[in-house]
Amino acid sequence: MTIATVMVCLSLEQSNRARIEVAGQLAERFGAGLVGIAAAQFAPPLYFTDGGQAQSLIEQGEAAIRNRLGELEAQFRHATKNRAAFVEWRGALDFPARFILNEARCADIVVSGGHSPAFSDSFALASAKDLIMQAGRPLLVVPDSADWLDLRSVLVAWKDTAEARRSITDALPLLRLAREVTVAEILEDGDGRAAVERSVGDVVAWLARHGIAASRRVDEVRREGGASAALDEIAGGVGAGLIVAGAYGHSRFRELILGGVTQRLITQSTRCVLLSH
Repeated sequence: MTIATVMVCLSLEQSNRARIEVAGQLAERFGAGLVGIAAAQFAPPLYFTDGGQAQSLIEQGEAAIRNRLGELEAQFRHATKNRAAFVEWRGALDFPARFILNEARCADIVVSGGHSPAFSDSFALASAKDLIMQAGRPLLVVPDSADWLDLRSVLVAWKDTAEARRSITDALPLLRLAREVTVAEILEDGDGRAAVERSVGDVVAWLARHGIAASRRVDEVRREGGASAALDEIAGGVGAGLIVAGAYGHSRFRELILGGVTQRLITQSTRCVLLSH
């Protein structure tokens, strides 16, 4: 199992420096190809008119999007020159999430940026939440503050769910490059410590059979902030540069309304996060 094609999603309105850099590093480490992708749809203003004036407004808006896509392609190609087995660009006048989800079939991993919870313009932004739920590929969320993909220490946020099992399998190529791997589970209400210890132990043993040495850790939620805060504390303690987690192991509705680990990892993490659903 390896990574042969990396897709990186570029934003028309946010910084792309960090995500392009991390995608380039992935391509270099695995001898992989790079696909840059971006899309946007013209959003008519609320005071939209009709007739010839309306058509002129649409044409101007679409021309501005095409110009911006051209700028992004130039930025992408300049930043990734001589860094990948091949470099390809895909851009379109389309809803970003729809276009990226359709094109993600060509990639092994999709790289995106973290987004503010308030940033939800579907005409200009492909939400990381939508990409995770529908892409059928692991999503690497890169915060704007990231300078590189730090694999010296990787934290696997374990919960015995289908999503977590998929995420650790998707992460195997990256885990093989890590110096240290920690598999950690946070005890929540109703969890029995013995059962959790056994579950985490099975995962550590499974990784060992794949040639990956990992340590295990089981912690309780001790302070305000719940499992998310406890996970942050562990990540800081082990110096994790990457967190691997299953996305929306609880229902997405519960996480969107009450908040949860996935929501926090997408919007607030200062570390790179690999998520699978």
